[in-house]
Amino acid sequence: MSAGADTPDAPDTQATPTAVRWVRAAQRGDALAMSRLLDELTPYVGRLCAPIALADGPDAAQEALIAIFQNLRSLREPEALYGWTRRIAVREAIRVAQRTTRQQHAELAELPAPGSPELAVDIRDVLNRLSPEHRAILMLREVEGLDERSAAEVLDVSAGTAKSRLSRAKAAFRKQWTS
Repeated sequence: MSAGADTPDAPDTQATPTAVRWVRAAQRGDALAMSRLLDELTPYVGRLCAPIALADGPDAAQEALIAIFQNLRSLREPEALYGWTRRIAVREAIRVAQRTTRQQHAELAELPAPGSPELAVDIRDVLNRLSPEHRAILMLREVEGLDERSAAEVLDVSAGTAKSRLSRAKAAFRKQWTS
């Protein structure tokens, strides 16, 4: 399997049998298996961290990968590799984003046409102005497709907290979009 070839886009995808073998071998100290896992997980972790930690996404991804490999021996169910990885990556991205607490402000001019590159830039600008917690819940729900209960588990908050955070995040997004 090549690096990233079977990296799941769906949030509930189980680890491939090859990835499960790599996890078990890496847990026994196999350096080659550890390297292959790093190749497999790096793009996935990067996709999770970037929308939350923004410009610090690469730093967050690096911190997440370090945490993943430091704690790999504690992963009891290698089949749950991607869910476990997602939880660590999102938490690290939030932590890094909170540490830097940068907010970028920009003026929104005209509303671009759907599908235009300008629209993507404007959406990114609005997301940049949200808190890391709001970016995380929006990313988990709208990009990763998790339900509120699953997003709450990843964020280590109650389902009620996740639901209210999602509501506030959507309201903040709408407010920033129209300002």
